[in-house]
Amino acid sequence: MAATLPPPRLLPSGDSAVTVEFSRTIDEDANQRVLALDKALAASPIDGITETVPTYRSLLVHYDPGKIGFDALGEKILAIATQPLPPVTKARRWRIPVAYGGEHGIDLEDVAKALGTTPDDIVARHVGGDYKVAMIGFTPGWSYLSGLDKSLHMSRRQNPRLLTPAGTISIGGVQAGIQCLAAPSGWHLLGRTPVRTYQLHRNPTFLTEPGDRVTFFAIDHKTFEEMDRAAEAGEIIAEQVVA
Repeated sequence: MAATLPPPRLLPSGDSAVTVEFSRTIDEDANQRVLALDKALAASPIDGITETVPTYRSLLVHYDPGKIGFDALGEKILAIATQPLPPVTKARRWRIPVAYGGEHGIDLEDVAKALGTTPDDIVARHVGGDYKVAMIGFTPGWSYLSGLDKSLHMSRRQNPRLLTPAGTISIGGVQAGIQCLAAPSGWHLLGRTPVRTYQLHRNPTFLTEPGDRVTFFAIDHKTFEEMDRAAEAGEIIAEQVVA
């Protein structure tokens, strides 16, 4: 019989939320437990929970204190969170096109210089990765990806930019990311994708979700412009791979 898992920390977050913390650092095993707990609570809801928000290392659980108290909720959560992890199910897989370098990836050459290699080698390493959507956050559709090749790990920019383009594909620290909307960023910009991971009037509004797998492939800048027009019209440009 599989042993139960060590309990997470339960941290009060105001008077109507609890943070279920599995780790204090970015950790793949902790993220797996976060997503497993999130799915378990969705499958067997606890009365009083109003929303759950998965992150890399913790699950934020919003609840109605008029229906359930912190202690009672904590007991129920711990009973689920310490159970053996369920078998890993097949995740959705996405192939996402990226126009690397030039105006679409203004940091590509600097990243190559910093790592003592060429822009083409950086692109090859990046497209060779198999990534997991660990969480969605910061802005709508911003997909934080684990699985970045260790050879691409590097500190974030010393001076963050106040605005970076929508669709930016970037790396920062040990992470990779897909930025859907224009926003500030201290990450290194390798390229841009025409894919909209968030589009308000499209069905589905959000394309990626935690647990999805992602790979990238390179396109030229002319193809980017063509795909970008199609995506703006609501077409889903990303290729969903059938496993």
